[in-house]
Amino acid sequence: MSDTTPKGASRIASTFDRRQILKAGLATGAALAAPSVLHAQRAGPAVDRKISGLQTQNWQNHFSSLDNGAILCDTRARALHYWSADGSIYKIYPTSVPLTDSLTRRGRTRIVQKREGPDWRPTPNMLKRDPTLPAYVGPGPENPLGTHALYLSWEYYRIHGTNDVRKIGRQSSNGCIGLFNDQIAELFGMAQVGTQVLMI
Repeated sequence: MSDTTPKGASRIASTFDRRQILKAGLATGAALAAPSVLHAQRAGPAVDRKISGLQTQNWQNHFSSLDNGAILCDTRARALHYWSADGSIYKIYPTSVPLTDSLTRRGRTRIVQKREGPDWRPTPNMLKRDPTLPAYVGPGPENPLGTHALYLSWEYYRIHGTNDVRKIGRQSSNGCIGLFNDQIAELFGMAQVGTQVLMI
């Protein structure tokens, strides 16, 4: 540095140089590591991984094909997995699940109807458990089904949104699977009438 260089400039320059060297080293390390990571992913067997704390799944472990797409509702993990029919899209969402094992239905079903802005009526069993429930709730912020609902071939069972976000990740439903409203809206756009559903 010359005598005309302001005080502190050499410290700034050396800090800058160190940052540049560190960045270059990280970039080089990443570039060198990337091929082996890619190779390991290509060469190795399919491995379940975690996405934001949720365990990923392989559709082949649960479905014989992806005809019409597939949805896996894992009530223990409180997660919903979606695969598109061509296998190009895989999504995983946190969910609410039934309050008790007796309210949980397991097995294979399918989507038979899709409704944006669904209305809601309590089931006969819900009214037995709580006679104070309203007989009907129209679409809107008070609706327990949130903004979108996927109706299953099993009577009274739905995959739907919720306006009470505290329920997600908990045992909090009367049998249905609940998602955040923005996530059910995304799923609603991808899933079709006829999409196969497995509840485990």
